[in-house]
Amino acid sequence: MTASQPRGSVCLVGGGPGDPDLMTVRARQRLADADVVVVDRLAPTDGLAGLAPRAELVDVGKTPGHHAVPQEQINQILVAHALAGRRVVRLKGGDPYVLGRGGEEVEACRAAGVTVEVVPGVTSAFSVPAAAGIPVTHRGLARSVTVLTGHDPLDPDRLEALVRLGGTLVVLMGVTRLAGLADGLLAAGMDPATPVAAVERGWSPTQRTTSAHLASIARACADRGVTSPAVLVVGAVAALADDPTLCDAPAVLLEVATLARPSG
Repeated sequence: MTASQPRGSVCLVGGGPGDPDLMTVRARQRLADADVVVVDRLAPTDGLAGLAPRAELVDVGKTPGHHAVPQEQINQILVAHALAGRRVVRLKGGDPYVLGRGGEEVEACRAAGVTVEVVPGVTSAFSVPAAAGIPVTHRGLARSVTVLTGHDPLDPDRLEALVRLGGTLVVLMGVTRLAGLADGLLAAGMDPATPVAAVERGWSPTQRTTSAHLASIARACADRGVTSPAVLVVGAVAALADDPTLCDAPAVLLEVATLARPSG
């Protein structure tokens, strides 16, 4: 058993990719102790009232292009509740230190003299592809993985470096910029036949995978109405999806999947 969270403190909790069953034991303990839970849109909220029965819930969720509660205000909310003597849980989707701005919130708490703890979570960068049957590394296909944010466009030099590096690219929050990213990778020399998969709403009953070549993935996702939240996987491993919709039915993509899957 771990010690309970002290009063007048903040705990950044990674809630995993959305399924409450994938939260850690410590995450559940911190929620049970909480006086206030400041929750993100992608955090696991099903059953939250039971996990944090005494807590006031504060929704600061952001949607693409619409940040109703700016990050600076979120920082202030955390600090204000903690300085008032409350045990605050900042519940985030995935892991707070993987493109979750957790570092900024820790800095704000420490600057205000607030005790702060971080409870890691299962990052959606790896777990959402896994939910679709895609290993982000696979012997003979990919020996490295790079995680990117889709919020910020990459300059040509960085795109060329990523293409030279090889391995798997995992892009979070990248649906709205998918066309630009695909065009940039193609211009940087990536093979147009590179498999790509977009996994929507991982670990939920409405999970869906859309697969295509790099050259056609943007059109395929637009045609199917792919929306956030979705994780994009670029590289040979994307062909290993359990149940992809092969929008351009590329034979090479099917061959990679057949060769890479273990026999039996």
